Amino acid sequence: MTTTQPTYLTAALYKFVSLPDYKALQAPILKACQDNHIKGTLLLAEEGINGTIAGLPDNVLALLTFLRSHPIFQNRLAELEHKESFASEHPFYRMKVKLKKEIVTLGVPGVSPTKKVGTYVKPTDWNALISDPDVILIDTRNGYEVDIGTFKGAIDPKTLTFREFPEYVAKHLDKNQHKKVAMFCTGGIRCEKASSYMIDQGFEEVYHLQGGILKYLETVPETESMWQGECFVFDQRVAVKHDLKVGEFDQCYACRHPLSPAEMQSAQYMAGISCPYCFDKISEEKRASLMERQKQVILARQRGLTHIGEKQD
Repeated sequence: MTTTQPTYLTAALYKFVSLPDYKALQAPILKACQDNHIKGTLLLAEEGINGTIAGLPDNVLALLTFLRSHPIFQNRLAELEHKESFASEHPFYRMKVKLKKEIVTLGVPGVSPTKKVGTYVKPTDWNALISDPDVILIDTRNGYEVDIGTFKGAIDPKTLTFREFPEYVAKHLDKNQHKKVAMFCTGGIRCEKASSYMIDQGFEEVYHLQGGILKYLETVPETESMWQGECFVFDQRVAVKHDLKVGEFDQCYACRHPLSPAEMQSAQYMAGISCPYCFDKISEEKRASLMERQKQVILARQRGLTHIGEKQD
């Protein structure tokens, strides 16, 4: 008898909206996730909600209905949008609902897309915009994300965290010179907040990709695409391609940098221990700890178990 493999639905979601009672929302949201056997991470802050969750399709849709329509949210999440992808294995291994100062950390007080924001550009209109020679195109993601894929002609700010974006703007962009600025990120959240910040700084024409790279890869046919490479995602898939198919990249356990198949052939790559990006940066103490952990992972697999530290969300 053949057993049908379950299909898991992953939903990436966020919304900037005033949630002054966000601390009181943590417990009921976590309970609803647990009741529906949902795993992943959701962030709550006064400025809104952000996260990625996964589970059986009916359960994920039930949770999204809860967020959009339960009376405790007072219709504030009624227009919550999400992006879907499917996998044969669950991409997460636990459920967390975290309280934060910001749902995406820029570190600049007062910046809020609920007050002012740039122009949303649909994926179907994105190619025309970024083909305009007067437009400066900026990838607002971090360096390790840009390394594996970006839009043709995009500028890499080479930031390690989103907190560094304001410094990049101050040093490299001029509101009097750069009249048209277009920005993008994985799901739309970082570039939406970045557009709010840049308008505060006096930039007048600021555009951002609605739904982010994920919606673009889902919507725009590969034959018409201006995307090059794969898109890093923050779950066990590591990266996705057009139509949101799982990509070819893996991830280094030690430094979390995405790794191509070629990089995993390097002599500096040791599964669970090091890769070309961190081989010379790991202390002997850290290396010994990682080697012991990897040993326990292998032993657990041989017994048909999952080591508690093997799977990270």
